[in-house]
Amino acid sequence: MTIRARLTLVYGGLFLAAGIVLLGVTYVLVSARLSGQRVTSFTRSPTTPPDVVFTEAPEPGGILKEGQFIQNAQQDVLGSLLTQGSVALVVVGAASVAFGWLLAGRLLQPLHRMTETARRIAEAPAADRGLHERIALSGPNDEVKQLADTFDVMLERLDHSFDGQRRFIANASHELRTPLTLNRALLEVAVHRRNASSEVLQLGETLLEINARHERLIDGLLMLARTEPEVVDASFVDLADIVEHVCARLPQGPVTVRTEAGEAPTSGDPVLLERLVQNLVENGVRHNVPEGGRLHVATRTLPDGSASLVVSNTGPVVPRYEVPSLFEPFRRLNAQRLASPGAGLGLSIVRSTARAHNGDVRAEPREGGGLTVTVTLPCGPAS
Repeated sequence: MTIRARLTLVYGGLFLAAGIVLLGVTYVLVSARLSGQRVTSFTRSPTTPPDVVFTEAPEPGGILKEGQFIQNAQQDVLGSLLTQGSVALVVVGAASVAFGWLLAGRLLQPLHRMTETARRIAEAPAADRGLHERIALSGPNDEVKQLADTFDVMLERLDHSFDGQRRFIANASHELRTPLTLNRALLEVAVHRRNASSEVLQLGETLLEINARHERLIDGLLMLARTEPEVVDASFVDLADIVEHVCARLPQGPVTVRTEAGEAPTSGDPVLLERLVQNLVENGVRHNVPEGGRLHVATRTLPDGSASLVVSNTGPVVPRYEVPSLFEPFRRLNAQRLASPGAGLGLSIVRSTARAHNGDVRAEPREGGGLTVTVTLPCGPAS
């Protein structure tokens, strides 16, 4: 039972209980008052008609009349008091219940406003998407307003915390890029020297590979920091063009890539969407079987107008319970962090980019091994 219904029952129950007590007290007082009155003795003369009732004794020496008529009148008064009082109590009680329902709704309106704000924040596609909202409740400084103000302060601190985290990741990534670029340049100079020994060449290639992995990690962190907020400057994009462009740049390898680039118009940032497709395609190629691997990339427009991108590949068997963890940063399937060639941010960037475009991404294991990743984005403007 809701708080509004409980408050209404409390209001109505208290009113009815008070009304019943008041009616009972009134009945007792009136009954005691009537019972305490002295019944007047009536006398009548022999010539007085028997149907005449006297309120006073007309003459002394007459016969005594019982006060049965007055007692009956008293009982009628008490009966009318109970009957009419009960009817009035029921009518006024129903009105009080209706009024209590309206009053409870009015009093609980600020709580409904707080609940709606909290629900919008909780249902936001990204964890920090709705933290900029505030309740900003106006009115007297009562307990409800103090609760709303405290909730606003909490939201403000969380918003600042998420903003600070994004700025820290972006600044740290930019600061780490400079020494990595310098290291790569020095290693390339050392490796390409004419008198470099085989040991130096082997060590240089290993360090260059480690440096390249660190650069991919930094680029992934920058991409995550960039794609957290919602895309503001969106333009018309066809996912089919992006798929054809990305797949055309893939080097020849043991994985057979097949594309079905149907029209899939959407609206968003072309650079971010290209990175989304590139991450899915590269993951499909990297996490595949050593020989005879296949990768299928398809785009199409769904019946509701949304743009769909499906990337399916062969590869190792993926347990269904491990699929959600693959979208977390630095999480890989049955791979050590240092042994994996990737940075562990590919699918995390895909999810963040899809959410930034108000889209969705989901993955399903394939029978026999591999994964099928489906990205759904809102329909774009008419071209």
